[in-house]
Amino acid sequence: MNASTDLRVGLLGYGIAGAVFHAPLIAATPGLRLSAVVTASPARREKLAAEHPGALALDEAEALWARAGELDLVVVATPNRTHVPLAKAALAAGLPVVVDKPFAPTVEQARELTEHAAKLGLPLAVFQNRRWDNDFLTVRGLIDAGELGTVTRFESRFERWVPKPKTGWRELGDPEEAGGVLFDLGAHLIDQALQLFGPVRVVYAELDRRREGVQVDDDAFVALTHANGVRSHLWMGSLTAQGGPRMRVLGDRAAFTKYGLDGQEAALKAGHRPTEPGWGVEPAELSGKLGVDGDLRTITSHAGAYPRFYAQMRDAVRGIGEVPVTPESATATLELITAAQRSAELSAPVVCS
Repeated sequence: MNASTDLRVGLLGYGIAGAVFHAPLIAATPGLRLSAVVTASPARREKLAAEHPGALALDEAEALWARAGELDLVVVATPNRTHVPLAKAALAAGLPVVVDKPFAPTVEQARELTEHAAKLGLPLAVFQNRRWDNDFLTVRGLIDAGELGTVTRFESRFERWVPKPKTGWRELGDPEEAGGVLFDLGAHLIDQALQLFGPVRVVYAELDRRREGVQVDDDAFVALTHANGVRSHLWMGSLTAQGGPRMRVLGDRAAFTKYGLDGQEAALKAGHRPTEPGWGVEPAELSGKLGVDGDLRTITSHAGAYPRFYAQMRDAVRGIGEVPVTPESATATLELITAAQRSAELSAPVVCS
């Protein structure tokens, strides 16, 4: 594969995931070109023509597979229940694949898809973009530098105020939809905890449906006991009128507390692009505090860096290095989501094998 030639990318789906995250990041990555997008919606096709005039609009996935020879990578940014069948079809067409999170509705499907890609020798990655959030990068840097000493507890929140349920597949109760806040937001928080502190021995979870008429969990708490002794306490919800700290990390030397969600998603929704100066830089007033009460110092956040995902994926497709998020790591997150669901059913901790 010629390293000087742009890789041609086919994108399945132009809803929030496709239009807000994937298409802009692909377009902003040197060496990648958004070639074709599958969306049957007239409104979304009009939006695509305005935002990415060089991309071909296709009505269905089969039209994309018919052009497989004109592509180098496929991105699956469709409803969760379609992730596995569409990824399988892309692999069958001989194409590397990026699958949006959550990887699959079940652990078994995730493992099957991983094994299938390995047998075919094709790169397969999962879009866990929040490994490149400013808060996560900042906390990882502080831990690696020993600023906190030995970490004992990690608290992380991803909460929203959506008192009236929205329509759409994320609110449907069929398990194949993988809806609810545990799959939607918990997939991020659990993945971050695993990246920071490693394997988990015990999971305890509380899942609730707080809003009238909802079919899926909209309020959740998950406690992870890691093999190294760190406890991760994770909150996610849709009925949070006042947010707590985005992250609080307690160590035997110091603690770090930070408010405010990484701004890259909001910037993308507002039409800003990663090629603009200052991308990912956070307002100074959102900087976290490190130290002991009475002796705190402000820590300037690392810049958020979503573009790194597709830069690394580009290199992996070219045979240079590994995919940015392995399917095995995404499956580990699904295993903990499954354990959390079981814990909530039992109202008891679940020991991980």
